[in-house]
Amino acid sequence: MKERKRIIPLSLVLSLAVVSLSGFSGDTGKEVDYSSEENWAYCEREDTDSRADVFFICPTVYGGSEEAGNMSLEDEETKESFLGAINMEKGIYDEDCRFFAPYYRQMGLGIYELGRDSWEEYLSMAYEDVEDAFLYYYENYNEGRPVILAGFSQGADLCLRLMKECFDEEELQEQLVACYAIGWSLTEEETEEYPYLKPAQGEEDTGVIVAFNSEAEEITDSMMIPEGTKTFAINPLNWKTDSTPADKSLNLGACFTDYSGEIGTEIPELTGAYLDEERGALKVTDVTPEEYPAGLDLFEDGIYHLYDYQFFYRNLQENVETRLDAYYESQAGA
Repeated sequence: MKERKRIIPLSLVLSLAVVSLSGFSGDTGKEVDYSSEENWAYCEREDTDSRADVFFICPTVYGGSEEAGNMSLEDEETKESFLGAINMEKGIYDEDCRFFAPYYRQMGLGIYELGRDSWEEYLSMAYEDVEDAFLYYYENYNEGRPVILAGFSQGADLCLRLMKECFDEEELQEQLVACYAIGWSLTEEETEEYPYLKPAQGEEDTGVIVAFNSEAEEITDSMMIPEGTKTFAINPLNWKTDSTPADKSLNLGACFTDYSGEIGTEIPELTGAYLDEERGALKVTDVTPEEYPAGLDLFEDGIYHLYDYQFFYRNLQENVETRLDAYYESQAGA
Protein backbone atom coordinates (compact mmCIF):
# COMPACT_ATOMS: atom_id res chain seq x y z
CA MET A 1 0.00 0.00 0.00
CA LYS A 2 2.62 2.57 1.05
CA GLU A 3 4.83 1.75 -1.89
CA ARG A 4 2.04 2.48 -4.35
CA LYS A 5 1.37 5.85 -2.73
CA ARG A 6 4.84 7.01 -3.72
CA ILE A 7 3.94 6.91 -7.40
CA ILE A 8 1.29 9.63 -7.21
CA PRO A 9 2.25 12.30 -9.80
CA LEU A 10 3.19 14.78 -7.07
CA SER A 11 4.85 17.13 -9.54
CA LEU A 12 1.39 17.78 -10.95
CA VAL A 13 -0.37 18.05 -7.60
CA LEU A 14 2.16 20.43 -6.08
CA SER A 15 1.91 22.84 -9.00
CA LEU A 16 -1.81 23.34 -8.39
CA ALA A 17 -1.80 25.64 -5.39
CA VAL A 18 -5.24 27.17 -4.90
CA VAL A 19 -5.31 30.72 -3.58
CA SER A 20 -8.05 32.61 -1.76
CA LEU A 21 -11.28 32.58 -3.73
CA SER A 22 -12.03 36.26 -3.21
CA GLY A 23 -11.00 39.05 -5.53
CA PHE A 24 -10.46 37.14 -8.78
CA SER A 25 -10.39 39.23 -11.91
CA GLY A 26 -9.83 38.39 -15.54
CA ASP A 27 -6.44 38.91 -17.17
CA THR A 28 -7.35 41.38 -19.90
CA GLY A 29 -3.94 41.43 -21.55
CA LYS A 30 -3.54 41.84 -25.30
CA GLU A 31 -4.26 39.01 -27.69
CA VAL A 32 -1.61 36.32 -27.96
CA ASP A 33 0.49 36.36 -31.13
CA TYR A 34 0.75 32.75 -32.28
CA SER A 35 3.01 33.65 -35.18
CA SER A 36 5.68 33.90 -32.47
CA GLU A 37 7.07 30.51 -31.49
CA GLU A 38 7.65 31.75 -27.93
CA ASN A 39 3.89 31.37 -27.45
CA TRP A 40 4.07 27.67 -28.23
CA ALA A 41 5.21 25.03 -25.77
CA TYR A 42 5.68 22.80 -28.82
CA CYS A 43 5.63 23.80 -32.47
CA GLU A 44 7.19 20.99 -34.49
CA ARG A 45 6.50 22.53 -37.89
CA GLU A 46 9.77 21.40 -39.46
CA ASP A 47 9.06 17.66 -39.18
CA THR A 48 7.34 17.03 -42.51
CA ASP A 49 7.76 13.22 -42.66
CA SER A 50 5.47 12.25 -39.76
CA ARG A 51 2.05 10.69 -40.31
CA ALA A 52 -0.17 13.24 -38.56
CA ASP A 53 -0.29 16.36 -36.40
CA VAL A 54 -1.26 16.39 -32.73
CA PHE A 55 -2.81 19.60 -31.37
CA PHE A 56 -2.62 19.24 -27.58
CA ILE A 57 -4.27 21.45 -24.96
CA CYS A 58 -2.60 21.49 -21.54
CA PRO A 59 -4.50 20.69 -18.32
CA THR A 60 -4.74 23.17 -15.45
CA VAL A 61 -1.44 24.06 -13.81
CA TYR A 62 -2.20 27.65 -12.79
CA GLY A 63 -3.67 28.00 -9.32
CA GLY A 64 -4.90 31.57 -9.70
CA SER A 65 -4.11 34.76 -7.84
CA GLU A 66 -6.16 37.52 -6.25
CA GLU A 67 -5.21 39.73 -9.19
CA ALA A 68 -5.89 37.31 -12.02
CA GLY A 69 -8.11 34.31 -12.54
CA ASN A 70 -6.34 33.51 -15.81
CA MET A 71 -2.70 32.60 -16.22
CA SER A 72 -0.40 35.31 -17.55
CA LEU A 73 1.94 34.31 -20.34
CA GLU A 74 4.55 36.48 -18.65
CA ASP A 75 4.56 34.04 -15.70
CA GLU A 76 7.68 32.03 -16.55
CA GLU A 77 7.47 29.82 -13.45
CA THR A 78 3.95 28.64 -14.28
CA LYS A 79 4.95 28.19 -17.92
CA GLU A 80 7.58 25.69 -16.75
CA SER A 81 4.84 23.72 -15.00
CA PHE A 82 2.68 24.10 -18.11
CA LEU A 83 5.41 22.51 -20.24
CA GLY A 84 5.94 19.80 -17.64
CA ALA A 85 2.26 18.86 -17.53
CA ILE A 86 2.27 18.50 -21.32
CA ASN A 87 5.36 16.30 -21.16
CA MET A 88 3.61 13.95 -18.72
CA GLU A 89 1.15 13.01 -21.49
CA LYS A 90 3.07 13.79 -24.68
CA GLY A 91 4.52 10.29 -24.99
CA ILE A 92 1.05 8.85 -25.59
CA TYR A 93 0.61 10.87 -28.76
CA ASP A 94 3.90 11.83 -30.33
CA GLU A 95 5.03 8.55 -31.95
CA ASP A 96 5.39 9.41 -35.64
CA CYS A 97 3.39 12.64 -35.19
CA ARG A 98 4.26 16.32 -35.20
CA PHE A 99 3.30 17.91 -31.90
CA PHE A 100 1.75 21.34 -31.41
CA ALA A 101 0.80 22.71 -27.99
CA PRO A 102 0.12 26.41 -27.43
CA TYR A 103 0.63 28.36 -24.26
CA TYR A 104 -2.72 29.90 -23.41
CA ARG A 105 -4.25 32.02 -20.63
CA GLN A 106 -5.86 29.08 -18.92
CA MET A 107 -8.40 29.44 -16.13
CA GLY A 108 -6.92 29.11 -12.65
CA LEU A 109 -7.75 26.10 -10.54
CA GLY A 110 -9.27 28.31 -7.85
CA ILE A 111 -12.09 29.34 -10.19
CA TYR A 112 -13.38 25.77 -10.19
CA GLU A 113 -14.06 26.20 -6.47
CA LEU A 114 -16.57 28.96 -7.29
CA GLY A 115 -18.96 26.65 -9.18
CA ARG A 116 -20.00 26.35 -12.82
CA ASP A 117 -21.84 29.68 -12.93
CA SER A 118 -18.53 31.47 -12.39
CA TRP A 119 -16.42 29.58 -14.91
CA GLU A 120 -17.48 31.04 -18.22
CA GLU A 121 -15.86 34.47 -17.88
CA TYR A 122 -12.47 32.86 -17.39
CA LEU A 123 -12.87 29.90 -19.71
CA SER A 124 -13.91 32.20 -22.54
CA MET A 125 -10.49 33.88 -22.42
CA ALA A 126 -8.75 30.51 -22.33
CA TYR A 127 -10.82 29.30 -25.27
CA GLU A 128 -10.16 32.47 -27.27
CA ASP A 129 -6.44 31.73 -27.10
CA VAL A 130 -6.87 28.06 -27.96
CA GLU A 131 -9.02 28.84 -30.98
CA ASP A 132 -6.59 31.53 -32.18
CA ALA A 133 -3.70 29.09 -31.81
CA PHE A 134 -5.53 26.30 -33.62
CA LEU A 135 -6.58 28.52 -36.51
CA TYR A 136 -3.04 29.88 -36.84
CA TYR A 137 -1.67 26.32 -36.83
CA TYR A 138 -4.28 25.17 -39.34
CA GLU A 139 -3.79 28.05 -41.75
CA ASN A 140 0.01 28.11 -41.60
CA TYR A 141 1.33 24.65 -40.69
CA ASN A 142 -1.26 21.93 -41.33
CA GLU A 143 -1.26 21.74 -45.14
CA GLY A 144 -3.99 19.11 -45.26
CA ARG A 145 -2.43 16.66 -42.80
CA PRO A 146 -4.50 14.37 -40.52
CA VAL A 147 -5.18 15.93 -37.11
CA ILE A 148 -5.39 14.41 -33.63
CA LEU A 149 -6.90 16.72 -31.00
CA ALA A 150 -5.98 15.86 -27.44
CA GLY A 151 -6.23 17.31 -23.95
CA PHE A 152 -6.86 16.55 -20.34
CA SER A 153 -9.22 18.14 -17.79
CA GLN A 154 -9.51 21.86 -18.69
CA GLY A 155 -7.65 20.94 -21.87
CA ALA A 156 -10.31 18.34 -22.68
CA ASP A 157 -13.10 20.85 -22.03
CA LEU A 158 -11.40 23.23 -24.45
CA CYS A 159 -10.95 20.43 -27.01
CA LEU A 160 -14.70 19.91 -27.00
CA ARG A 161 -15.33 23.65 -27.34
CA LEU A 162 -12.93 23.72 -30.29
CA MET A 163 -14.80 20.83 -31.88
CA LYS A 164 -18.12 22.66 -31.45
CA GLU A 165 -16.88 25.97 -32.89
CA CYS A 166 -14.54 24.85 -35.69
CA PHE A 167 -15.28 21.30 -36.78
CA ASP A 168 -18.60 21.99 -38.44
CA GLU A 169 -16.47 22.40 -41.57
CA GLU A 170 -16.52 19.22 -43.66
CA GLU A 171 -12.85 19.57 -44.61
CA LEU A 172 -11.77 19.57 -40.96
CA GLN A 173 -14.08 16.67 -40.14
CA GLU A 174 -12.41 14.62 -42.86
CA GLN A 175 -8.95 15.40 -41.45
CA LEU A 176 -9.82 14.46 -37.88
CA VAL A 177 -8.32 11.14 -36.77
CA ALA A 178 -9.84 11.48 -33.28
CA CYS A 179 -10.31 13.89 -30.41
CA TYR A 180 -9.02 12.52 -27.10
CA ALA A 181 -10.98 14.61 -24.58
CA ILE A 182 -9.87 12.72 -21.49
CA GLY A 183 -11.13 13.87 -18.09
CA TRP A 184 -14.20 15.80 -19.21
CA SER A 185 -17.80 14.96 -20.08
CA LEU A 186 -19.79 14.93 -23.30
CA THR A 187 -23.57 14.78 -22.93
CA GLU A 188 -26.38 13.68 -25.22
CA GLU A 189 -27.69 17.26 -25.27
CA GLU A 190 -24.36 18.44 -26.69
CA THR A 191 -24.32 15.82 -29.45
CA GLU A 192 -27.88 16.73 -30.38
CA GLU A 193 -26.96 20.41 -30.66
CA TYR A 194 -23.72 19.63 -32.49
CA PRO A 195 -24.41 16.46 -34.54
CA TYR A 196 -20.83 16.35 -35.85
CA LEU A 197 -19.65 15.50 -32.31
CA LYS A 198 -19.52 11.71 -32.55
CA PRO A 199 -18.61 9.66 -29.46
CA ALA A 200 -16.25 6.77 -30.14
CA GLN A 201 -17.95 3.37 -30.45
CA GLY A 202 -14.91 1.11 -30.75
CA GLU A 203 -11.14 1.05 -31.00
CA GLU A 204 -10.83 1.83 -34.73
CA ASP A 205 -13.48 4.40 -35.62
CA THR A 206 -12.17 7.79 -36.72
CA GLY A 207 -13.46 11.33 -36.62
CA VAL A 208 -14.75 10.57 -33.12
CA ILE A 209 -14.38 11.75 -29.52
CA VAL A 210 -12.63 9.45 -27.04
CA ALA A 211 -13.61 10.41 -23.50
CA PHE A 212 -13.82 8.89 -20.01
CA ASN A 213 -13.63 9.90 -16.34
CA SER A 214 -12.11 7.48 -13.83
CA GLU A 215 -13.61 6.94 -10.40
CA ALA A 216 -14.08 4.34 -7.67
CA GLU A 217 -17.20 2.22 -7.67
CA GLU A 218 -18.84 4.07 -4.75
CA ILE A 219 -18.62 7.58 -6.30
CA THR A 220 -21.95 9.13 -7.40
CA ASP A 221 -20.99 12.78 -7.96
CA SER A 222 -17.98 14.71 -9.27
CA MET A 223 -17.11 18.03 -10.84
CA MET A 224 -16.74 16.31 -14.21
CA ILE A 225 -19.98 14.28 -13.94
CA PRO A 226 -22.38 15.98 -11.50
CA GLU A 227 -24.93 13.67 -9.90
CA GLY A 228 -27.89 13.19 -12.23
CA THR A 229 -25.74 13.72 -15.34
CA LYS A 230 -24.78 11.05 -17.85
CA THR A 231 -21.79 11.38 -20.15
CA PHE A 232 -20.73 9.46 -23.22
CA ALA A 233 -17.62 7.39 -22.56
CA ILE A 234 -15.57 4.48 -23.80
CA ASN A 235 -13.59 1.94 -21.78
CA PRO A 236 -9.89 2.27 -22.72
CA LEU A 237 -9.21 -1.38 -21.79
CA ASN A 238 -11.77 -3.17 -24.01
CA TRP A 239 -12.94 -0.21 -26.16
CA LYS A 240 -16.59 -0.91 -25.43
CA THR A 241 -19.30 1.63 -24.59
CA ASP A 242 -21.45 -0.70 -22.49
CA SER A 243 -20.87 -2.05 -18.98
CA THR A 244 -18.85 -5.10 -20.09
CA PRO A 245 -16.11 -5.47 -17.45
CA ALA A 246 -12.50 -5.34 -18.61
CA ASP A 247 -10.18 -7.46 -16.51
CA LYS A 248 -6.90 -5.96 -15.33
CA SER A 249 -5.10 -8.44 -17.62
CA LEU A 250 -6.14 -6.11 -20.49
CA ASN A 251 -4.23 -3.19 -18.95
CA LEU A 252 -1.02 -2.96 -20.98
CA GLY A 253 0.63 -0.67 -18.46
CA ALA A 254 -0.12 2.10 -16.03
CA CYS A 255 2.70 4.62 -16.36
CA PHE A 256 3.56 7.32 -13.84
CA THR A 257 5.50 10.08 -15.53
CA ASP A 258 7.34 13.17 -14.35
CA TYR A 259 7.63 16.68 -15.79
CA SER A 260 10.32 15.55 -18.24
CA GLY A 261 7.93 12.95 -19.63
CA GLU A 262 10.08 10.12 -18.32
CA ILE A 263 8.24 7.08 -16.97
CA GLY A 264 9.29 6.67 -13.36
CA THR A 265 7.14 3.62 -12.63
CA GLU A 266 5.28 1.28 -14.97
CA ILE A 267 2.82 -1.33 -13.68
CA PRO A 268 1.24 -3.72 -16.19
CA GLU A 269 -2.17 -5.11 -15.23
CA LEU A 270 -2.65 -2.55 -12.45
CA THR A 271 -6.38 -2.05 -12.81
CA GLY A 272 -9.48 -3.28 -14.56
CA ALA A 273 -12.46 -1.08 -15.39
CA TYR A 274 -16.10 -1.04 -16.48
CA LEU A 275 -18.56 1.70 -17.50
CA ASP A 276 -21.36 2.68 -15.16
CA GLU A 277 -24.50 2.70 -17.32
CA GLU A 278 -26.21 5.37 -15.18
CA ARG A 279 -23.39 7.96 -15.08
CA GLY A 280 -21.19 6.95 -17.98
CA ALA A 281 -18.28 7.06 -15.53
CA LEU A 282 -15.37 4.67 -15.87
CA LYS A 283 -15.41 2.58 -12.69
CA VAL A 284 -11.88 1.51 -11.85
CA THR A 285 -11.32 -1.78 -10.04
CA ASP A 286 -8.35 -3.46 -8.30
CA VAL A 287 -7.05 -0.24 -6.68
CA THR A 288 -8.31 1.76 -3.70
CA PRO A 289 -8.65 5.47 -2.88
CA GLU A 290 -6.15 4.92 -0.06
CA GLU A 291 -3.54 3.80 -2.59
CA TYR A 292 -4.39 6.55 -5.09
CA PRO A 293 -5.88 9.54 -3.24
CA ALA A 294 -7.52 12.35 -5.19
CA GLY A 295 -4.67 14.77 -4.46
CA LEU A 296 -6.79 17.93 -4.80
CA ASP A 297 -9.35 19.54 -2.49
CA LEU A 298 -11.71 19.79 -5.46
CA PHE A 299 -12.21 16.03 -5.38
CA GLU A 300 -13.10 13.51 -2.73
CA ASP A 301 -10.92 10.43 -2.54
CA GLY A 302 -12.19 7.88 -5.03
CA ILE A 303 -12.29 10.39 -7.88
CA TYR A 304 -9.27 9.26 -9.89
CA HIS A 305 -9.18 12.32 -12.13
CA LEU A 306 -5.42 12.85 -11.84
CA TYR A 307 -4.85 9.26 -12.94
CA ASP A 308 -7.04 9.24 -16.09
CA TYR A 309 -3.97 9.14 -18.33
CA GLN A 310 -1.63 7.41 -15.89
CA PHE A 311 -3.77 4.31 -15.26
CA PHE A 312 -4.32 3.62 -18.97
CA TYR A 313 -1.16 5.06 -20.52
CA ARG A 314 -0.07 2.11 -22.68
CA ASN A 315 -3.59 1.31 -23.88
CA LEU A 316 -4.10 4.91 -24.98
CA GLN A 317 -0.69 4.96 -26.64
CA GLU A 318 -1.54 1.83 -28.61
CA ASN A 319 -4.96 3.19 -29.54
CA VAL A 320 -3.57 6.36 -31.05
CA GLU A 321 -1.59 4.20 -33.48
CA THR A 322 -4.60 1.94 -34.11
CA ARG A 323 -6.86 4.86 -35.02
CA LEU A 324 -4.17 6.43 -37.16
CA ASP A 325 -3.75 3.16 -39.08
CA ALA A 326 -7.52 2.94 -39.50
CA TYR A 327 -7.62 6.53 -40.77
CA TYR A 328 -5.05 5.82 -43.47
CA GLU A 329 -6.81 2.58 -44.45
CA SER A 330 -10.09 4.47 -44.85
CA GLN A 331 -8.40 7.12 -46.96
CA ALA A 332 -6.85 4.48 -49.20
CA GLY A 333 -10.26 2.89 -49.75
CA ALA A 334 -12.04 6.17 -50.44
